[in-house]
Amino acid sequence: MAKIAFTAPRVAGFKCPDDKAQAFLWDAKCPGLGLRATRNGRPAFIFQSEFDGKTIRMTIGDPATWRIPDAQVKARELQQIIDAGRDPRAVKAEAVARDVAAREVARQEAVLFGEAWAAYIERGSPRKKLSWKPRYLADMKKMAAPGGEPKKRGKGLTLPGPIAPLMGKRLKDITPRALKAWHEEQAKRGVAQAARAVQIVSGFLRWCSAEDAYEGLADPLAARDPKVQDRLPSAAASHRTDALGEGQLAAWFGGIGQITNRTAAAYLQGLLLTGARREELAALKWSDVDFRWKKITIADKVGDTRTLPLSPYLSAILEQLPRLDGNPFVFASPGARSGRIADPRSAHAAVLKHGGIDHVTLHGLRRTFALMGEQAGCPAGAIAQVMGHRPGSMSERYKPRTVDQLRPYLERLEAFVLEQGGVSFVPTSEPGKLRVV
Repeated sequence: MAKIAFTAPRVAGFKCPDDKAQAFLWDAKCPGLGLRATRNGRPAFIFQSEFDGKTIRMTIGDPATWRIPDAQVKARELQQIIDAGRDPRAVKAEAVARDVAAREVARQEAVLFGEAWAAYIERGSPRKKLSWKPRYLADMKKMAAPGGEPKKRGKGLTLPGPIAPLMGKRLKDITPRALKAWHEEQAKRGVAQAARAVQIVSGFLRWCSAEDAYEGLADPLAARDPKVQDRLPSAAASHRTDALGEGQLAAWFGGIGQITNRTAAAYLQGLLLTGARREELAALKWSDVDFRWKKITIADKVGDTRTLPLSPYLSAILEQLPRLDGNPFVFASPGARSGRIADPRSAHAAVLKHGGIDHVTLHGLRRTFALMGEQAGCPAGAIAQVMGHRPGSMSERYKPRTVDQLRPYLERLEAFVLEQGGVSFVPTSEPGKLRVV
Protein backbone atom coordinates (compact mmCIF):
# COMPACT_ATOMS: atom_id res chain seq x y z
CA MET A 1 0.00 0.00 0.00
CA ALA A 2 1.35 3.40 -0.99
CA LYS A 3 1.77 5.72 1.96
CA ILE A 4 2.06 9.49 2.19
CA ALA A 5 2.40 11.90 5.04
CA PHE A 6 -1.08 13.14 5.94
CA THR A 7 -1.59 16.88 5.60
CA ALA A 8 -4.77 18.90 5.82
CA PRO A 9 -4.89 19.67 2.06
CA ARG A 10 -4.24 16.04 1.13
CA VAL A 11 -6.93 14.78 3.48
CA ALA A 12 -9.44 17.42 2.38
CA GLY A 13 -8.82 16.74 -1.32
CA PHE A 14 -9.01 12.95 -1.16
CA LYS A 15 -11.99 11.49 -3.04
CA CYS A 16 -13.07 8.09 -4.32
CA PRO A 17 -12.64 7.67 -8.09
CA ASP A 18 -15.89 7.29 -10.03
CA ASP A 19 -14.95 3.83 -11.26
CA LYS A 20 -14.41 2.39 -7.75
CA ALA A 21 -16.69 1.63 -4.82
CA GLN A 22 -14.12 2.79 -2.24
CA ALA A 23 -10.54 4.10 -2.04
CA PHE A 24 -7.91 4.28 0.70
CA LEU A 25 -5.10 6.68 1.59
CA TRP A 26 -2.53 5.54 4.18
CA ASP A 27 -0.47 7.68 6.54
CA ALA A 28 3.32 7.31 6.29
CA LYS A 29 3.90 8.59 9.84
CA CYS A 30 1.44 6.41 11.82
CA PRO A 31 1.18 2.69 10.93
CA GLY A 32 -2.40 1.52 10.61
CA LEU A 33 -3.93 4.98 10.16
CA GLY A 34 -5.80 5.44 6.92
CA LEU A 35 -8.41 7.51 5.17
CA ARG A 36 -11.31 5.73 3.50
CA ALA A 37 -13.59 7.32 0.92
CA THR A 38 -16.63 5.83 -0.81
CA ARG A 39 -18.36 6.92 -3.96
CA ASN A 40 -21.39 8.34 -2.18
CA GLY A 41 -20.27 8.71 1.44
CA ARG A 42 -18.05 11.08 3.40
CA PRO A 43 -14.37 10.22 3.98
CA ALA A 44 -13.44 8.83 7.40
CA PHE A 45 -10.24 8.11 9.33
CA ILE A 46 -9.84 4.38 9.90
CA PHE A 47 -7.49 2.06 11.71
CA GLN A 48 -6.39 -1.24 10.13
CA SER A 49 -4.16 -3.91 11.61
CA GLU A 50 -3.95 -7.63 12.33
CA PHE A 51 -5.26 -9.42 15.40
CA ASP A 52 -5.15 -13.15 15.98
CA GLY A 53 -3.99 -13.69 12.37
CA LYS A 54 -6.87 -11.75 10.84
CA THR A 55 -7.17 -8.27 9.42
CA ILE A 56 -9.39 -5.94 11.45
CA ARG A 57 -10.60 -2.48 10.51
CA MET A 58 -12.20 0.14 12.73
CA THR A 59 -13.59 3.59 12.00
CA ILE A 60 -12.01 6.43 13.98
CA GLY A 61 -14.08 9.37 12.78
CA ASP A 62 -14.85 12.16 10.31
CA PRO A 63 -11.89 14.34 9.25
CA ALA A 64 -14.16 17.32 9.72
CA THR A 65 -14.12 16.70 13.49
CA TRP A 66 -10.84 14.79 13.94
CA ARG A 67 -7.56 16.60 13.51
CA ILE A 68 -4.78 14.57 11.92
CA PRO A 69 -2.61 14.50 15.11
CA ASP A 70 -5.60 13.31 17.16
CA ALA A 71 -6.37 10.54 14.65
CA GLN A 72 -2.72 9.46 14.78
CA VAL A 73 -2.83 9.29 18.59
CA LYS A 74 -6.00 7.20 18.44
CA ALA A 75 -4.48 4.80 15.91
CA ARG A 76 -1.45 4.29 18.16
CA GLU A 77 -3.75 3.61 21.15
CA LEU A 78 -5.58 0.95 19.18
CA GLN A 79 -2.31 -0.67 18.14
CA GLN A 80 -1.18 -0.71 21.77
CA ILE A 81 -4.33 -2.60 22.69
CA ILE A 82 -3.52 -5.22 20.02
CA ASP A 83 0.07 -5.42 21.25
CA ALA A 84 -1.34 -6.13 24.73
CA GLY A 85 -3.18 -9.12 23.32
CA ARG A 86 -6.71 -7.70 23.24
CA ASP A 87 -9.15 -7.07 20.44
CA PRO A 88 -9.77 -3.30 20.25
CA ARG A 89 -13.29 -3.96 18.94
CA ALA A 90 -14.13 -5.84 22.14
CA VAL A 91 -12.54 -3.11 24.22
CA LYS A 92 -14.68 -0.51 22.43
CA ALA A 93 -17.84 -2.59 22.91
CA GLU A 94 -17.11 -2.92 26.62
CA ALA A 95 -16.60 0.82 26.93
CA VAL A 96 -19.87 1.49 25.11
CA ALA A 97 -21.70 -0.98 27.36
CA ARG A 98 -20.26 0.65 30.48
CA ASP A 99 -21.30 4.06 29.21
CA VAL A 100 -24.81 2.88 28.43
CA ALA A 101 -25.09 1.25 31.85
CA ALA A 102 -23.80 4.38 33.59
CA ARG A 103 -26.26 6.57 31.75
CA GLU A 104 -29.11 4.18 32.59
CA VAL A 105 -28.13 4.23 36.26
CA ALA A 106 -28.02 8.02 36.17
CA ARG A 107 -31.42 8.10 34.48
CA GLN A 108 -32.94 5.73 37.01
CA GLU A 109 -31.45 7.57 39.95
CA ALA A 110 -33.06 10.75 38.65
CA VAL A 111 -36.58 9.21 38.63
CA LEU A 112 -38.84 11.39 40.73
CA PHE A 113 -41.41 10.20 43.25
CA GLY A 114 -44.08 11.97 41.19
CA GLU A 115 -43.14 10.13 37.99
CA ALA A 116 -43.44 6.72 39.65
CA TRP A 117 -46.58 7.83 41.49
CA ALA A 118 -48.32 8.60 38.20
CA ALA A 119 -47.55 5.06 37.02
CA TYR A 120 -48.76 3.69 40.37
CA ILE A 121 -52.10 5.46 40.01
CA GLU A 122 -52.49 4.21 36.44
CA ARG A 123 -51.15 0.65 36.64
CA GLY A 124 -51.01 -0.22 40.31
CA SER A 125 -53.70 -2.08 42.18
CA PRO A 126 -54.36 -3.45 45.68
CA ARG A 127 -52.87 -6.80 46.52
CA LYS A 128 -54.78 -9.68 44.86
CA LYS A 129 -57.23 -7.27 43.20
CA LEU A 130 -57.49 -6.06 39.62
CA SER A 131 -58.06 -2.37 40.23
CA TRP A 132 -58.46 0.33 42.82
CA LYS A 133 -61.81 0.94 44.43
CA PRO A 134 -63.07 4.35 43.21
CA ARG A 135 -63.21 5.77 46.74
CA TYR A 136 -59.63 4.74 47.55
CA LEU A 137 -58.36 5.99 44.20
CA ALA A 138 -60.00 9.37 44.78
CA ASP A 139 -58.48 9.47 48.25
CA MET A 140 -54.97 8.83 46.87
CA LYS A 141 -55.36 11.54 44.25
CA LYS A 142 -56.56 13.99 46.89
CA MET A 143 -53.62 13.08 49.14
CA ALA A 144 -51.16 13.92 46.35
CA ALA A 145 -52.99 16.94 44.90
CA PRO A 146 -50.76 20.05 44.58
CA GLY A 147 -53.51 22.35 45.85
CA GLY A 148 -54.16 25.84 44.61
CA GLU A 149 -57.61 25.00 43.21
CA PRO A 150 -60.74 26.97 44.16
CA LYS A 151 -62.49 25.30 47.07
CA LYS A 152 -65.78 23.54 46.28
CA ARG A 153 -67.20 24.83 49.54
CA GLY A 154 -66.28 28.21 50.91
CA LYS A 155 -63.78 30.73 49.62
CA GLY A 156 -60.07 30.49 48.95
CA LEU A 157 -57.82 27.85 47.44
CA THR A 158 -57.21 24.26 48.45
CA LEU A 159 -54.04 23.31 50.30
CA PRO A 160 -51.56 20.72 48.98
CA GLY A 161 -52.28 17.14 50.03
CA PRO A 162 -49.94 15.55 52.60
CA ILE A 163 -48.15 13.48 49.92
CA ALA A 164 -47.67 16.45 47.56
CA PRO A 165 -44.31 17.56 49.11
CA LEU A 166 -42.76 14.21 48.11
CA MET A 167 -43.59 14.57 44.41
CA GLY A 168 -40.47 16.51 43.47
CA LYS A 169 -38.04 14.27 45.37
CA ARG A 170 -36.00 11.49 43.80
CA LEU A 171 -37.13 7.97 44.63
CA LYS A 172 -33.66 7.14 45.91
CA ASP A 173 -33.97 10.00 48.42
CA ILE A 174 -37.13 8.57 50.05
CA THR A 175 -35.29 7.23 53.07
CA PRO A 176 -36.60 6.56 56.59
CA ARG A 177 -34.93 9.76 57.77
CA ALA A 178 -36.56 11.78 54.97
CA LEU A 179 -39.98 10.22 55.66
CA LYS A 180 -39.63 10.96 59.36
CA ALA A 181 -39.06 14.66 58.67
CA TRP A 182 -41.89 14.72 56.12
CA HIS A 183 -44.35 13.01 58.49
CA GLU A 184 -43.52 15.34 61.38
CA GLU A 185 -44.25 18.34 59.17
CA GLN A 186 -47.55 16.90 57.89
CA ALA A 187 -48.66 15.88 61.38
CA LYS A 188 -48.78 19.57 62.29
CA ARG A 189 -51.79 19.87 59.97
CA GLY A 190 -53.50 16.67 61.07
CA VAL A 191 -52.27 13.58 62.89
CA ALA A 192 -54.79 11.17 61.38
CA GLN A 193 -54.26 12.37 57.80
CA ALA A 194 -50.48 12.23 58.20
CA ALA A 195 -50.68 8.67 59.51
CA ARG A 196 -52.90 7.64 56.62
CA ALA A 197 -50.47 9.26 54.18
CA VAL A 198 -47.66 7.11 55.63
CA GLN A 199 -49.75 3.98 55.00
CA ILE A 200 -50.40 4.98 51.40
CA VAL A 201 -46.72 5.81 50.77
CA SER A 202 -45.74 2.47 52.29
CA GLY A 203 -47.91 0.61 49.77
CA PHE A 204 -46.52 2.74 46.96
CA LEU A 205 -42.89 1.96 47.88
CA ARG A 206 -43.62 -1.78 48.03
CA TRP A 207 -45.16 -1.54 44.55
CA CYS A 208 -42.07 0.25 43.23
CA SER A 209 -39.81 -2.55 44.49
CA ALA A 210 -41.80 -5.07 42.43
CA GLU A 211 -41.71 -3.01 39.20
CA ASP A 212 -38.78 -3.56 36.81
CA ALA A 213 -38.59 0.15 36.00
CA TYR A 214 -38.16 1.17 39.66
CA GLU A 215 -36.61 -1.91 41.23
CA GLY A 216 -33.76 -0.97 43.54
CA LEU A 217 -34.55 2.75 43.42
CA ALA A 218 -36.66 2.91 46.55
CA ASP A 219 -36.50 1.19 49.92
CA PRO A 220 -39.75 -0.82 50.13
CA LEU A 221 -39.56 -0.78 53.95
CA ALA A 222 -38.68 2.89 54.38
CA ALA A 223 -42.13 3.76 55.72
CA ARG A 224 -42.01 0.72 58.02
CA ASP A 225 -38.79 1.85 59.68
CA PRO A 226 -39.03 2.54 63.44
CA LYS A 227 -37.93 6.13 62.74
CA VAL A 228 -41.31 6.61 61.04
CA GLN A 229 -43.57 4.08 62.79
CA ASP A 230 -42.63 5.22 66.30
CA ARG A 231 -44.03 8.65 65.43
CA LEU A 232 -47.44 7.35 64.39
CA PRO A 233 -50.39 7.32 66.79
CA SER A 234 -51.29 3.94 68.22
CA ALA A 235 -54.12 2.04 66.60
CA ALA A 236 -56.23 2.56 69.70
CA ALA A 237 -55.57 6.30 69.73
CA SER A 238 -56.38 6.75 66.05
CA HIS A 239 -59.45 4.48 66.03
CA ARG A 240 -62.62 6.52 66.18
CA THR A 241 -65.42 5.26 68.37
CA ASP A 242 -67.97 8.04 67.95
CA ALA A 243 -71.58 6.85 67.76
CA LEU A 244 -75.04 7.81 68.94
CA GLY A 245 -76.24 6.38 72.21
CA GLU A 246 -79.77 5.08 72.74
CA GLY A 247 -80.62 8.15 74.77
CA GLN A 248 -79.51 10.46 71.95
CA LEU A 249 -81.67 8.93 69.23
CA ALA A 250 -84.75 11.01 70.12
CA ALA A 251 -82.73 14.24 69.95
CA TRP A 252 -81.14 13.11 66.69
CA PHE A 253 -84.49 12.36 65.03
CA GLY A 254 -85.74 15.66 66.35
CA GLY A 255 -82.90 17.36 64.51
CA ILE A 256 -83.73 15.41 61.36
CA GLY A 257 -87.21 16.88 61.48
CA GLN A 258 -85.74 20.39 61.36
CA ILE A 259 -83.74 19.90 58.15
CA THR A 260 -85.29 21.69 55.19
CA ASN A 261 -83.39 19.55 52.70
CA ARG A 262 -85.46 16.36 52.71
CA THR A 263 -82.99 14.52 50.48
CA ALA A 264 -80.23 15.06 53.04
CA ALA A 265 -82.62 14.03 55.83
CA ALA A 266 -83.50 10.78 54.02
CA TYR A 267 -79.83 10.10 53.30
CA LEU A 268 -78.78 10.53 56.93
CA GLN A 269 -81.57 8.24 58.13
CA GLY A 270 -80.55 5.74 55.44
CA LEU A 271 -77.00 5.67 56.84
CA LEU A 272 -78.34 4.98 60.32
CA LEU A 273 -80.83 2.30 59.26
CA THR A 274 -78.63 0.33 56.83
CA GLY A 275 -75.15 0.73 58.30
CA ALA A 276 -73.90 1.49 54.79
CA ARG A 277 -70.74 3.44 54.14
CA ARG A 278 -71.36 7.03 53.08
CA GLU A 279 -70.28 6.57 49.45
CA GLU A 280 -72.09 3.27 49.11
CA LEU A 281 -75.42 4.88 49.94
CA ALA A 282 -74.72 8.16 48.11
CA ALA A 283 -74.24 6.21 44.86
CA LEU A 284 -77.61 4.42 45.18
CA LYS A 285 -79.70 4.68 41.99
CA TRP A 286 -83.41 4.21 41.50
CA SER A 287 -82.63 1.15 39.40
CA ASP A 288 -81.05 -0.37 42.53
CA VAL A 289 -84.24 0.02 44.59
CA ASP A 290 -86.93 -2.66 44.33
CA PHE A 291 -90.05 -1.41 46.11
CA ARG A 292 -92.06 -4.46 45.09
CA TRP A 293 -89.76 -7.04 46.65
CA LYS A 294 -88.45 -4.63 49.26
CA LYS A 295 -84.72 -4.75 48.66
CA ILE A 296 -81.88 -2.47 47.58
CA THR A 297 -78.54 -3.26 45.94
CA ILE A 298 -75.51 -1.15 46.75
CA ALA A 299 -71.87 -1.10 45.67
CA ASP A 300 -69.72 -2.92 48.17
CA LYS A 301 -66.24 -2.08 49.44
CA VAL A 302 -65.38 -5.75 49.93
CA GLY A 303 -67.14 -7.35 46.94
CA ASP A 304 -68.87 -6.01 43.85
CA THR A 305 -72.34 -5.41 45.30
CA ARG A 306 -74.51 -6.55 48.17
CA THR A 307 -78.28 -6.72 48.41
CA LEU A 308 -80.09 -5.62 51.57
CA PRO A 309 -83.69 -5.84 52.73
CA LEU A 310 -85.57 -2.56 52.33
CA SER A 311 -87.13 -2.02 55.74
CA PRO A 312 -90.61 -0.43 56.00
CA TYR A 313 -89.69 2.99 57.39
CA LEU A 314 -86.75 3.45 55.01
CA SER A 315 -88.97 2.39 52.10
CA ALA A 316 -91.54 5.00 53.09
CA ILE A 317 -89.07 7.90 53.22
CA LEU A 318 -87.45 6.87 49.93
CA GLU A 319 -90.83 6.82 48.21
CA GLN A 320 -91.27 10.46 49.20
CA LEU A 321 -88.11 11.60 47.44
CA PRO A 322 -88.51 13.36 44.08
CA ARG A 323 -87.25 11.72 40.91
CA LEU A 324 -85.43 14.21 38.71
CA ASP A 325 -85.54 13.84 34.94
CA GLY A 326 -82.26 12.52 33.64
CA ASN A 327 -80.85 12.00 37.14
CA PRO A 328 -80.62 8.32 38.12
CA PHE A 329 -79.62 8.87 41.76
CA VAL A 330 -81.94 8.36 44.69
CA PHE A 331 -80.23 11.07 46.72
CA ALA A 332 -80.05 13.51 43.83
CA SER A 333 -78.38 16.90 44.02
CA PRO A 334 -78.81 18.94 40.81
CA GLY A 335 -76.16 21.45 41.86
CA ALA A 336 -73.46 18.82 42.45
CA ARG A 337 -71.06 17.90 39.66
CA SER A 338 -71.75 14.19 40.18
CA GLY A 339 -75.51 14.71 40.25
CA ARG A 340 -75.83 13.13 43.70
CA ILE A 341 -75.41 14.19 47.28
CA ALA A 342 -71.75 15.01 47.79
CA ASP A 343 -71.10 16.46 51.23
CA PRO A 344 -73.92 16.01 53.77
CA ARG A 345 -71.69 16.92 56.71
CA SER A 346 -73.18 20.40 57.07
CA ALA A 347 -76.70 18.93 57.21
CA HIS A 348 -75.60 16.43 59.84
CA ALA A 349 -73.89 19.19 61.81
CA ALA A 350 -77.22 21.04 61.88
CA VAL A 351 -78.96 17.89 63.16
CA LEU A 352 -76.42 17.48 65.96
CA LYS A 353 -76.58 21.16 66.88
CA HIS A 354 -80.36 21.12 67.10
CA GLY A 355 -80.26 18.00 69.27
CA GLY A 356 -77.45 19.27 71.48
CA ILE A 357 -75.33 16.25 70.57
CA ASP A 358 -71.54 16.28 70.56
CA HIS A 359 -69.73 15.65 67.30
CA VAL A 360 -70.62 12.37 65.62
CA THR A 361 -69.20 11.63 62.17
CA LEU A 362 -71.14 10.16 59.28
CA HIS A 363 -69.19 6.95 59.84
CA GLY A 364 -70.35 7.18 63.44
CA LEU A 365 -73.87 6.48 62.16
CA ARG A 366 -72.55 3.21 60.75
CA ARG A 367 -71.13 2.35 64.17
CA THR A 368 -74.48 3.31 65.69
CA PHE A 369 -76.18 0.78 63.42
CA ALA A 370 -73.89 -1.97 64.71
CA LEU A 371 -74.47 -0.96 68.34
CA MET A 372 -78.24 -0.76 67.94
CA GLY A 373 -78.27 -4.14 66.22
CA GLU A 374 -76.62 -5.63 69.28
CA GLN A 375 -79.09 -3.87 71.58
CA ALA A 376 -82.00 -5.13 69.49
CA GLY A 377 -80.78 -8.70 69.86
CA CYS A 378 -79.82 -9.32 66.24
CA PRO A 379 -77.15 -11.95 65.46
CA ALA A 380 -73.71 -10.42 64.98
CA GLY A 381 -73.25 -12.34 61.74
CA ALA A 382 -76.45 -10.90 60.26
CA ILE A 383 -75.47 -7.35 61.20
CA ALA A 384 -71.98 -7.85 59.75
CA GLN A 385 -73.45 -9.17 56.50
CA VAL A 386 -75.77 -6.18 56.16
CA MET A 387 -72.86 -3.80 56.81
CA GLY A 388 -70.68 -5.52 54.22
CA HIS A 389 -68.07 -6.80 56.68
CA ARG A 390 -66.08 -9.90 55.91
CA PRO A 391 -67.42 -12.99 57.71
CA GLY A 392 -65.99 -13.08 61.22
CA SER A 393 -65.75 -16.88 61.43
CA MET A 394 -65.48 -19.89 59.19
CA SER A 395 -69.03 -20.95 60.06
CA GLU A 396 -70.37 -17.58 58.89
CA ARG A 397 -68.63 -18.04 55.54
CA TYR A 398 -70.53 -21.24 54.95
CA LYS A 399 -73.97 -19.85 55.78
CA PRO A 400 -74.50 -16.38 54.28
CA ARG A 401 -78.10 -15.37 54.85
CA THR A 402 -80.48 -14.59 52.01
CA VAL A 403 -82.20 -11.21 51.79
CA ASP A 404 -85.41 -12.70 53.21
CA GLN A 405 -83.47 -14.31 56.06
CA LEU A 406 -81.90 -10.94 56.88
CA ARG A 407 -85.22 -9.07 56.67
CA PRO A 408 -86.61 -9.93 60.16
CA TYR A 409 -83.39 -8.80 61.81
CA LEU A 410 -83.21 -5.51 59.91
CA GLU A 411 -86.86 -4.80 60.61
CA ARG A 412 -86.32 -5.59 64.30
CA LEU A 413 -83.36 -3.21 64.37
CA GLU A 414 -85.33 -0.48 62.60
CA ALA A 415 -88.26 -0.85 65.00
CA PHE A 416 -85.89 -0.63 67.96
CA VAL A 417 -84.22 2.54 66.62
CA LEU A 418 -87.57 4.19 65.88
CA GLU A 419 -88.87 3.29 69.34
CA GLN A 420 -85.79 4.71 71.04
CA GLY A 421 -85.95 7.74 68.75
CA GLY A 422 -89.57 8.46 69.59
CA VAL A 423 -90.66 8.08 65.97
CA SER A 424 -94.27 7.00 65.47
CA PHE A 425 -94.55 4.97 62.29
CA VAL A 426 -97.28 2.64 61.06
CA PRO A 427 -96.04 0.54 58.09
CA THR A 428 -99.40 0.68 56.36
CA SER A 429 -99.52 4.47 56.46
CA GLU A 430 -99.33 6.43 53.28
CA PRO A 431 -96.12 8.31 52.49
CA GLY A 432 -96.04 11.55 54.44
CA LYS A 433 -97.80 10.09 57.50
CA LEU A 434 -94.59 10.07 59.58
CA ARG A 435 -94.31 12.11 62.69
CA VAL A 436 -91.76 12.54 65.44
CA VAL A 437 -93.17 12.26 68.97
